[in-house]
Amino acid sequence: MRISVIGCGYLGAVHAAAMASQGHDVIGIDVDPVRLGALREGRVPFHEPGLEQLLSEGMSAGRLRFSTEIADAATAQVHFVAVNTPQRLGGDEADLGYVEAALRSLAPHLAPGALVVGKSTVPVGTARRLAPLLAGRAELVWNPEFLREGHAIDDTLRPDRLVYGVGDEPESAERARVLLDEVYAPQLATGVPRIVADRETAELVKVSANAFLALKISFINAVADVCAATGADVNLLADAIGHDARIGRRFLGAGLGFGGGCLPKDIRAFGARAAELGEDAIGSLLREADRINLGRRHRAVELLRTALSSQPGAATSVDGGGDLRGRRIAVLGLAFKPDSDDIRDSPALSVATELALLGAEVVAHDPHAVPKVRIARPELTCVDTADEAVVGADAVLVLTEWREYRELDPAALAATTPARLVLDARNCLDPAAWRAAGWDYRGLGRHEQPVGALVA
Repeated sequence: MRISVIGCGYLGAVHAAAMASQGHDVIGIDVDPVRLGALREGRVPFHEPGLEQLLSEGMSAGRLRFSTEIADAATAQVHFVAVNTPQRLGGDEADLGYVEAALRSLAPHLAPGALVVGKSTVPVGTARRLAPLLAGRAELVWNPEFLREGHAIDDTLRPDRLVYGVGDEPESAERARVLLDEVYAPQLATGVPRIVADRETAELVKVSANAFLALKISFINAVADVCAATGADVNLLADAIGHDARIGRRFLGAGLGFGGGCLPKDIRAFGARAAELGEDAIGSLLREADRINLGRRHRAVELLRTALSSQPGAATSVDGGGDLRGRRIAVLGLAFKPDSDDIRDSPALSVATELALLGAEVVAHDPHAVPKVRIARPELTCVDTADEAVVGADAVLVLTEWREYRELDPAALAATTPARLVLDARNCLDPAAWRAAGWDYRGLGRHEQPVGALVA
């Protein structure tokens, strides 16, 4: 099938390469010539495991090409709109300017019988409102994406489910279903569940899924604070309640909270849209989840200051916390999550920045995000290895749970820094192993004493 993908950022580039790998003839359209120049050369302007290989294979086979000209999409039977929907400047609402511009640009070039498929995350009611922009030339449906950064290819080729949000007219809706079934034939052949719904339900499926994940993460982080105050172990607690099939263990990892270019802005936009509809209960719930989440970043800084103030001869600031001025702090992790170089709304980068503002000498490492951080935060010192960051540090902060950090040898690192203070903001290290190697281990949301210590 001939397919176009409008917008070749993270979502669009992944979708275009994945569709080409399934045998479709795909053209990716984007207005950014620099981005397209990189893609044409087989270079991905962001980190996503396996994408460069998939991209190169598609272009070598002649099934994938890129253009800045929207007219080049004219022969496609199905057009996927995968442009960004950022948070509106000065508000919580989603900015739909890119979606509207894409539909307006595409409309004059639509062939008879074409199908336009929205992939971008949008507020409920968007498809119904924007359908007239196509001037009756094509049906507009919504097919939300459920990608996890670092696993986007697998999530596209082997998704948990496919959701089609179709229009009200039965004949057009059935035709849209048939076309999308042809696009996703390999997925459907393996038994991937397909849900055909109205457009509003499809739009809400995506934002509701993100909202639920955000609530789950903020819930366990709120519980973690109670654990820290009483000596309970939040990881064991999460294991125990995670065995309940109604709850599950995933996304119950207490720590620094969520970030990135999707979850934070999506829950804010969901709350804003609900308020517009006069239904603010979900908005209140999500605002509290957002508040808890953002508070984790400052709590990590305060945990560090408390740990530093407890050291012999440590200087304290006027509020009694450890004075960070002149302290060398090793920061391990800057991306918002492992297997990504995305620093948008990154909790790790937020903590590193706050430490620098408080006078700390921040020396940071990340396996993939450093080039972006050097542009966005030039005041931070970034180095090429974790070992280099740790040498001589007054404290080590693990802020992103990259595998290479989880596998660090605490005994070997202990020889490089006399302070031997580690703050595990992602609860991804083995506390017993680090303490056995002579480290003062502190976990975010964990009591500072080992499991089994008496609580007064």
